[in-house]
Amino acid sequence: MLENTGITDRVKPRQAQEQRRIRALDQIVPAWPTQDGAGVRLMRSLGGASLPALDPFLLLDEIRSDDPGDWIAGFPAHPHRGFEAVTYMIEGAMEHTDSTGAHGRLESGSVQWMTAGRGIIHSEMPVRREGRLWGFQLWINLPGRRKLSDPRYQDLPASEIPEIALEGGGRMRVVAGRALGATGPVRGIVTAPQFLDITLPPGDDIDLEVAEGRSVFAYVLTGHARFGDDPMRIPRSTLVTFLDGDRVKAEAVGEEGARFLLLSARPIGEPVARYGPFVMNTAQELEQAFADYRAGRLTD
Repeated sequence: MLENTGITDRVKPRQAQEQRRIRALDQIVPAWPTQDGAGVRLMRSLGGASLPALDPFLLLDEIRSDDPGDWIAGFPAHPHRGFEAVTYMIEGAMEHTDSTGAHGRLESGSVQWMTAGRGIIHSEMPVRREGRLWGFQLWINLPGRRKLSDPRYQDLPASEIPEIALEGGGRMRVVAGRALGATGPVRGIVTAPQFLDITLPPGDDIDLEVAEGRSVFAYVLTGHARFGDDPMRIPRSTLVTFLDGDRVKAEAVGEEGARFLLLSARPIGEPVARYGPFVMNTAQELEQAFADYRAGRLTD
């Protein structure tokens, strides 16, 4: 059995695969600068005009800055209903408080998987420290039958996220789902997500199983990567989506190597009505969410 701390396994990622279908690139979406919260400067790649959604994924934002002026104002108290918000910290720390009475601190390498369900009001405030604040927020939709479920959290420190040493010298953190014999600590998510953080040295590659029919994207954090059999070098702060298949192949190109997030999940296939902090199935449900918030009933 794999332990949940430290280097948990040594594997050979380039095993022979019979009748495999490598997923080809579909869309390439460079992240663009925007602001959110109380004026936090960030890069958004999913959730705008170029790529409004990738069922069930709704939003991907990256904060990466050494200047506290870009992020110290944070995200004061705000509501959510109808989806899940995932915060993944790479460097720095964020303080979390909310209407359920929960309070916590996300440190470097940790993840918080928040299921907003029927409603929650929370704040996410950066902790002022020397150095860079670098992290992500990902929104994942909930099916209609789960949109009014009870809110819940999975707050997981870095020590609980398995890290695999790859044959070529790279590393892979498994936040959710299974990959190369390791299972991530996030549990009980209806869309069965796979969330991987992969680092490859220059010239190394990886070939991973990803079930057919799932929505899949990668987001390059550092360096340059190639995906599938496409010769294009994908730079940092760029998201790529994939056509269907049962494998994802990636290669680090250039002297810096590459680090990227790879995420997949089962599509929900339902109508989406979203505005601001609420994601529902119909316009009427969306109007009800705003009415409940104005009347103080959102968290009842």
